[in-house]
Amino acid sequence: MPPPSAGAPIDPARAILQGLTVLEIASDRAAYAGKLFGDLGANVIVVEPPGGHASRWYGPFVDDEPGPNRCLWWWNYNTSKRSVVLDLNTDAGRSAFRELAGVADIVLEAEDPGTLESFDLDHPQIRADRPELIWVSVTPFGRQCAEFHEPTTDLTQLAAAGTVWACGYDDHSQPPIRPSGNHAHHTASAFALLGALTAVVHRDVTGIGQHVDVSMHAAVNVSTEVSTVDWLFAQSTLQRQTGRHASAHPTMEIQVPAADGRFVTTPLALTSAGNFRAALEWLRELALEEEFPEAFFLQMGIDRGGVSMKQLGVDAEVTAIYGAGREALYLIASKFSARQFFVEAQRRGIACGVVFSPEEALHDEHFRAREYPIAVEHPELGRSITYPGIPFTGSEIPVILRRAPLVGEHTDEVFGEMA
Repeated sequence: MPPPSAGAPIDPARAILQGLTVLEIASDRAAYAGKLFGDLGANVIVVEPPGGHASRWYGPFVDDEPGPNRCLWWWNYNTSKRSVVLDLNTDAGRSAFRELAGVADIVLEAEDPGTLESFDLDHPQIRADRPELIWVSVTPFGRQCAEFHEPTTDLTQLAAAGTVWACGYDDHSQPPIRPSGNHAHHTASAFALLGALTAVVHRDVTGIGQHVDVSMHAAVNVSTEVSTVDWLFAQSTLQRQTGRHASAHPTMEIQVPAADGRFVTTPLALTSAGNFRAALEWLRELALEEEFPEAFFLQMGIDRGGVSMKQLGVDAEVTAIYGAGREALYLIASKFSARQFFVEAQRRGIACGVVFSPEEALHDEHFRAREYPIAVEHPELGRSITYPGIPFTGSEIPVILRRAPLVGEHTDEVFGEMA
């Protein structure tokens, strides 16, 4: 079954960021933010040096044939953008950049601090004549940090911010596991997008733009959720746990084997009366109630109107009810194949999942219904290529992916529009 297609002309009435122009300086750190702007309908103009940005040479390449217009990394991170080639080492290139910034709503850049200043193209110079312009910087530690010149990578950001410490398995003889796929860059880019859109709302009300200063380190650190909070305020040393939040104390498993030996994910928080009722009814339909003597705790959860996770480990009754709910699902999962359990749990309103391989996820009906994956036309290749879709969707968020631009493909077009 082929993935849903994309690449048709954008309907301006449906693109939620239609009318917003973003000028992006090609980078690794903020490319994903620019991609999200473009996929949501903004006019994203990515500025590259002569010959194209260095990331166009990151492998792998389509059909294993290297080339700046065949890089899968570039394709993934630069959908729905237009490419303009400028040499910022020349007066003409710098003048052209100022011209583009003069019509942009947002400038998105992730240059090392001091780089743009050396070209006289940093936000104080550009925004002096355009106070309504929004400038978004994505740097390792933020523009104001004393360590802003320290070199970093995606891995060192994840390690320093605490993410790596919290990721791994219950078996601590195994090392921590880093999230893959430029996780730190994605996290910083998400904050850049949200910060920029907040600044757009502020500008629309006040007429004044802002400098949105995104620290990759801070963005990744706050995304560790309770791990950082527990470390800073409770002085707790957290321990890695398989498939669930790191904790100072062991918690119940959420990933358990189904009847076919594959793993499913049970809810992190089975706390509502409705969930306890659904689990109890499921047990009864399968004639498993007698096999599960703790079933009366599920009825207690119903009678109490649910339980609060804040009381776990504090209130013995709440802890027993919560534990019984999880144990009931472990038992039920052991009677089904992983996919059967997943589908039936969802039907009953219980937020369970199945551990898919990447290949299986591409063909799953739930992903496909959300246009993830999606086929994007590549006219220069004479065929379509399967891409991941956008990471969120809704009735007012159409999927409008277009293939990433060739080197300088839109230079004449963009400046022609301005003329």
